[in-house]
Amino acid sequence: MGKATGFVEYPRELAPRRPVAERLSDWRELELDPSKIKVEKQAARCMDCGIPFCHSGCPLGNNIPDFNDRVYKDDWRGAYDILISTNNFPEFTGRICPAPCEASCVLSINNDPVAIELIEKSIAERAFREGWVKPNLPSRRTGKRVAIVGSGPAGLAAADQLNLAGHWVTVFERDDRVGGLLRYGIPDFKLSKDIVERRVQLMEAAGISFRTGVEVGTHWPAEQLLAEFDAVLLAGGSTVARDLDIPGRQSPGVHLAMDFLKQQNRRVAGLENPPHDEILATGKHVVVLGGGDTGADCVGTSNRQGAASVTQLELLPKPPAGFNPRTPWPQWPLVLRSSSSHEEGCQREWSVMAKAFVPGPDGRLAALRVVELEWQGQQFAERPGTERELPCELALLAIGFAHPRREGLLEALGLLLDARGNVRTRDFKSSQEKVFAAGDMRRGQSLVVHAISEGREAARQIDIFLMGSTALESKDHSVSDVR
Repeated sequence: MGKATGFVEYPRELAPRRPVAERLSDWRELELDPSKIKVEKQAARCMDCGIPFCHSGCPLGNNIPDFNDRVYKDDWRGAYDILISTNNFPEFTGRICPAPCEASCVLSINNDPVAIELIEKSIAERAFREGWVKPNLPSRRTGKRVAIVGSGPAGLAAADQLNLAGHWVTVFERDDRVGGLLRYGIPDFKLSKDIVERRVQLMEAAGISFRTGVEVGTHWPAEQLLAEFDAVLLAGGSTVARDLDIPGRQSPGVHLAMDFLKQQNRRVAGLENPPHDEILATGKHVVVLGGGDTGADCVGTSNRQGAASVTQLELLPKPPAGFNPRTPWPQWPLVLRSSSSHEEGCQREWSVMAKAFVPGPDGRLAALRVVELEWQGQQFAERPGTERELPCELALLAIGFAHPRREGLLEALGLLLDARGNVRTRDFKSSQEKVFAAGDMRRGQSLVVHAISEGREAARQIDIFLMGSTALESKDHSVSDVR
C-alpha cells in the first residue's frame, strides 16, 4: 500500500468548485483542477484492503488500490496504465460517475471514503497533458466488419475494444454529432463537449469510422446492415421517456427533460434548434418532476437560463441525511444527496405527487396542482387537505425512461424483447443471428459506467463470435475464452 497511516492523517477532500455566482453566468465546467499534492494525499488514504470491495462496487472492476498506490508514489504513468486497462474513458467517468466504488470503500464503514472519482479524473487529465493518451491502434486487422448502432458510452466502448481486436468498426449515429447521452444529454457544466470531441478524434485516428445523421432502419435499411457487416451491435439506448398522463399534459410549457437539455447543449455548441418549439426557463417559475440526476441537470440548466424560481419534486419520501440502515455498507446507500445544481438554488420537496397541469387564460401552463403523500412501506395514499397549486410556467418531466424505441430497427430485425421492452439477449447476443445488444437498450436505463462496462463485455462476445476466441479482457480480468 501507499502510506500506512494516510487514512488517519488526511481528511477526504474533493476538487474545489467555482463560486456559484460565477458559474451561473456561463456553461463551463464547474470544478477546478486540484493540486498534484492534494490528489497524492487523497490516494494515500487508500488502505489497500485485503478484500478491496471497491472492485465489486465498480461496474468496470477497476484496479483501484493499485492506481491509488501509484499516484501516491508519484508514478502517474503507471497509474494511468492500470486505469486504462479496465476503463476506456476515465475522463468521462471521472466527471459524471456517481462513484459506486466509493460507497463500497472499506474506509466508508466508519469514515469518509477515498476520493476515487477525483483521483481517476486527475490521472486521466494528467495523461492527456503529458501526451500519454494515444490512438488505440490494433497490431493487426482481421478483415471482419462490425456495425455499431448508437454512439453513446456503450457504443463507443465497444467500438474501441473491437477496433483494438483488429476489426473494422463503423459507428452509426442518428444525431448530427457523436456521443449520444454524453453529447446531448449531460450539460456542459458537468461534461464539456471538448472532452467528448477529444476522445472521438483519437478513435477516428485509430481507424474507427463514424457515420452521423444516419438513422439505421430508416436511412440505412436493416437488411443492408446485415448484408454488409459480419456482426452488428445495437447500443442505441433506452430512448422512450416515461410520461405523466394527468390533466393538462398537452398544455404548452410541459416538456420532457431530455428535450430541454438537448436544446441547451445545442445552443452551447452553437447549433440551431427548431424555432417553433424553443424551450427556455428564462424568467419562468420552473418545476422539475423527478429527483434523480437528470432532474438535477434540469435544475442547473434552468438556473443558468435565469429562471424566476426552480422547484424539484420527488414522489418518494425524503431519504435520511447520513446512514440508512436499509442499505448498509457495502450496498449503494439510499441517503440524501445534494448536487452542485442544488447548491445553486432550488426548492426541493419529497412525497409530493403531481395531480394536474393548470393552464392560464392564454392556454399556456400557469400552475401545477400537487398533493402530499403518506407512505406505508411501498404503498402511498394522498394526505387529506394537502392539495395545492404551485406557480409553474415550465414543467420538466425527468422521471426516467421505459425502453428503447421499437419502431424502425428493432421491428425490422424482428428481435425478441424482454418483459420490460428491452432487447432480450444471452451473452449479449439477440434472437437474430449476428446481432448483439448492449447498454441501456439491453439492461434498461442505467449509469454511464454501466454502459461502458456493457460495451466492453459485448465487444468481447462479438470477438468470440467472429474469431472463435478473444484476447479482450473481461471484467473479472480473464483474457482467454473459447466459444
